[in-house]
Formats: sequence, structure tokens, C-alpha cells
Amino acid sequence: MEDENVKKLHTYLARCWKGYLFAIVSMVIAIVLDMLYPKITQQIVDDVIFGGQLGLLTKLLAGIVIVGVGRSIFGYCKEFTFDKMASKIGTEMRKDLFHHIQTLSMDYFDQTNTGELMARVKDDVDKVWNALGYVGMLVIEVVIHVTFVLYCMFRLSWKLALVPFAAMILCGVTAIRMERKLDEIYEDISEENAVLTTVAEENLAGVRTVKAFAREKFEIEKFMSHNKRYYELNIRQAKTLVRYYPFFQFIGKVLPVTMTILGGIVVMRGEITLGELVAFVEYSRNCTWPMEMLGWLTNDVSAAAASYKKIQKIYRESPSICEKKSPVVLQKVEGAISFEGVSFSLEGREILKDVSFVLPAGHTLGIMGATGSGKSSMINLLQRFYDATEGTVKIDGTDVRDLTLKQLRSSIAVVLQDVFLFSDTIEENIKMGQRKLLPMEEIRKAAESAQAKSFIEKMEEQYGTVIGERGVGLSGGQKQRISIARALAKHAPILVLDDSTSALDMETEHQIQKTLEALKDTTKLVIAHRISAVRHADEIIYLKDGAIAERGTHEELLAERGLYYETYMAQYGAGKDVINDRKRGAADGS
Repeated sequence: MEDENVKKLHTYLARCWKGYLFAIVSMVIAIVLDMLYPKITQQIVDDVIFGGQLGLLTKLLAGIVIVGVGRSIFGYCKEFTFDKMASKIGTEMRKDLFHHIQTLSMDYFDQTNTGELMARVKDDVDKVWNALGYVGMLVIEVVIHVTFVLYCMFRLSWKLALVPFAAMILCGVTAIRMERKLDEIYEDISEENAVLTTVAEENLAGVRTVKAFAREKFEIEKFMSHNKRYYELNIRQAKTLVRYYPFFQFIGKVLPVTMTILGGIVVMRGEITLGELVAFVEYSRNCTWPMEMLGWLTNDVSAAAASYKKIQKIYRESPSICEKKSPVVLQKVEGAISFEGVSFSLEGREILKDVSFVLPAGHTLGIMGATGSGKSSMINLLQRFYDATEGTVKIDGTDVRDLTLKQLRSSIAVVLQDVFLFSDTIEENIKMGQRKLLPMEEIRKAAESAQAKSFIEKMEEQYGTVIGERGVGLSGGQKQRISIARALAKHAPILVLDDSTSALDMETEHQIQKTLEALKDTTKLVIAHRISAVRHADEIIYLKDGAIAERGTHEELLAERGLYYETYMAQYGAGKDVINDRKRGAADGS
């Protein structure tokens, strides 16, 4: 799989190795120039001030200017290149992670919160991005800088150099201890951040429900409990930093003073010159900032490591629904559908039991049943969001498991009861099925067929009107009509209507039914609770507890006086009295 190749961090770094190499070379040059400055200072003290060689002063001052300018140029190249490479890798990581999430099957999303995925795609990638950019640059710079400084110090006086060398080892050991403690905390912070994001996302998405049930206080308290937990974890992080960070600062401040005192003693003994001492103290000052940075860098690296683990956890997930290595590609999908002894269980619960039917291309099948009887699961199996536990689902005589997912799903247009509209223009929401190919005339025609044209064209921007998130600002019926227009515009050979007219008035539903009846070459599956939505179907099946309890045409099922008949009477006629009489008769017969 492609994701297996791109999920490891080193694969991203390998793609940008030239950029990082240029940045590191620029860094090395800048550090070498930094190392020259104390040497120039040494010459000014020894050769100019004490040696009286005033002619050297101009050259040495010019050297300081050249070092400063060169340091600025290569420092800019270093920082800009690191930022550019990190931005490139961060963008690629986010794209690849989002692509991998899109390939996962529905069962993964059934078990994973949206907020958690949002936290991984945004916050966690940002932390890794930061570690590969500015923070990573500083980590590398600290290592190279310290190496060069120690080399220069040991050349001047190996005895004096032992002191900063020991201080650096001590700081390194302390940083490792701090990193281990922070690593545990960042695991918890990352998890709580995902939970907090989920709670916020759910409440904002369901704000109408929250207000309708006057649950604002309860939801605020729930959010505040997670917010408090997030606060406490961050306080733990701060306490860990406060416990260790002053140590790095203390070493950084004390070291130059210590080296000045010890160096003065060595100078008085005649082992080094005063200029060498001045250079040595400058080098010791160059040791202080890496020590002070260790705590902060360890903090950010720990956060990035924890985030990377979370990202890797997603990459370890693989889709349960996969295409075969050599899938079947139909030259043309006619739309004939068959279920052959299909049973389906999910999480140990049996949903469908031995469902069989044949729906010829261009015909209509009505599916009815109580809530939870398995109606929508049949559509999920047809689109292969899940695979049947037993039996076979076929399109045009070919097992859906043998088809490519692209051909299978692009051949089916679905209108769901729970309409999802994107925060975009009405035009883009209708074009979704044929985003690149659909002309404006086809969009208008689809909207007219879905009885949506009239209210759309009354809007100020018409088809360019931007609707809110999930269609906020539109009525339930308007959203359903846009959703129907989207499905009709796709011109798929199979059309699935999952209780898609439940929010429409009877007149609008009747007009849409006439439109659907005119689609002679389209195979239609109509899931409904209303008799009016399925009465003209070529065959109707009535599900009960996941099995087909009744099947036939509208007239045949009425003649059977069974479950379908009860539903019909409840919606159109004597209703409860007829049903109760039937039940009493059945009890007397028993």
C-alpha cells in the first residue's frame, strides 16, 4: 500500500534531503563564523593591546564586520530553508494522513470520534511540523555548536575545558530525565485534547438539539470538566518544566563567571595569555544558550514525539473493505441487483437474516419495515460499506466484492433521510456527484426535477447562494430536495432513496414520485415508512427483525392483510380499530 511507504518520518525527510543538507551546511558555516569572533578578540587583546601592533586593528575590525555580515546571511539561509522544508513536510504529512483516513472503512468511523481525528490531522501534525522546523533546527544547532565550542576550548586549554564539558554532560543527563517525565504527560495531554475537541465539535454541530432540550448548563458542565482536566495536565507539564528548567539557567549564568575566575588563576600561572582567557570566556558564553535551550527544546521534542505516536496509531489501522488485486471492471453498469441468501452481523448483533431478492435493471423495489429492521443495512451492503457475513450481493450478476470500489459507488446515487450538505454554494452541493463534468443547465434541470428550482431561484444569489454548515438556514424539506437534486444530477444507473421524502409535503412528494417514475432506465430502491413512497414499486418487501416477512406488489400485500396492510390502514384508514380486530381474530383462532 502507498500509505505504508509514506507513514514513516524518514521517508518525508528523504524527499527533502537536499534542502536540509543546504540548511545544515549554512548552519555549519554560520557556527564557524561564530567561532572566529573569539579568536579575533584574542588577537586584539594579545597583539594589538599588549603587543602594540596597531596596524592589525583595522584588519581585525574589518574581520568582525565580515563575520557579522556572513553570520547574518548564512543564518537567514539556515532558518528560511528549515522553515520551508518543515512546511513542505507538514503539508505532505497532513495530506497523506487525511488520504489514509479517507481509505478506512465505515467500521473504523463507527468506533472513532470526529474530534479525535480532527486533533490528529491539525494539532498533532502541527507539533511534528514544528519539530522538523524551528525546534529541529535548534536541536541540530545545539549539537554542532557545542561540538565546535568544546573543540575550540580544548585547543586553548584542556584543563579549563573539562569544567564546561562536565557541565554539559550534567545538563544532558538532566534533559533526558525531564524528557521521560514529559513524554508521559504529553501522551495524556494529546488524548485529552482529542476528547475536548470532540465535545466541542459535537455541541457546536448539535447546537439546535442542545437548545431545544435546554441542555446548555449540562453541556457547559461537561465541557468544563474536560477543560479542567486539560488544564490540570498542562499544569503538570508546567510543574515539570519549572522543576528542571531553572537548573539549566543556573548553569548557564554560573559557567562564564566560574571560567573567568579559574581562567584568571591559569593566566597568573602563565599557562595561557590574557587574550586566550578572553576568548575562552567568550566560548563559555557560547555554551550558555544551548544549556538554557535544553529544557525548552526537550519540552517541544517530547510533545512532537507524543503526537507522532498518535499519528502512527492511525496509520496502523487498515481498511476492512479492500478491493481484490485483479478486480472486475464492467464495461457498462446496467443496474440489475440481487441479494442471494444475505445475512449480516455487526459487533455480534444479527441485523439481516437470509435476505434474497432479484431486482431487474430499470425496475423499482420498495423496502418497508419498522425502525431497526435492517432496511438501511441493505444499502450499506449494496454500496459495500460493509461486507455480508453470509450470502452474496450482486450487481449485473457480479459480486460487489469483485468490483472496484470506485465503479461500484459511482454507479449508485443515494439520498439519505439525514441530509448532509457542505458549507458551500448550492451549485457545488448539487455538482458533488459530477463535480468536473456537470454543466449549469444540468444543475437547473436536476433542481427542477427535485422540485427545488422554485425556492433556489427566489434566493438573491440563486445557485451561488452559500448555505451554512450541514445546510443551516434551509428547512428540512429544502435540504431533502437539494439532496434529491444532487442524486438526480449524478445520472447513476442505480438510485437509492432512504426515507428521502419524509420532510416533504404530500404535493411535493407526489411531483417527485412522477419524476422518479419517468426514470425508466434507472434501477430504484425506495426505503420508506410512507405507503405513498412505495405503492407504485414493481415489488415491495417488508422486513421484520432483519428477515423478509412479506413480499409482493402493493395490491398483493394489501390482499394478504398482514404487516403491510396494517401499515396501510394506520396511515390511510380505520387504522387501530382494523388492526385490533385482526389481532383479536388471530387470538381467537389460536
